Amino acid sequence: MRHSKEEKAMWLEDWRQSGKSAWAYAKENGFVPQTFVKWTKQETGEAEGFVEIPSTAIPPGENHQEICIEKGALKIHIPASIEMKKLQTIMAVLGEMQ
Repeated sequence: MRHSKEEKAMWLEDWRQSGKSAWAYAKENGFVPQTFVKWTKQETGEAEGFVEIPSTAIPPGENHQEICIEKGALKIHIPASIEMKKLQTIMAVLGEMQ
């Protein structure tokens, strides 16, 4: 279902006033959570997706057995052997954090 800009603005304002995470608000109001989170990012101009890490950022010769994901002051160290489905779940949760 497509929503007009006015409808999106109304839903986003209601969400802001609710004090809930975008993910929780979307589920409670029948939206696909990923879509609603995308709306919030579009409104704030926040970048979406992944950022490429240049190979020069990884020191040569080090044994990299884990992945470190940072969001603000939060740092998560994940084993490099993690299953893709579990990594996707982690990324979805981080995406809903404000």
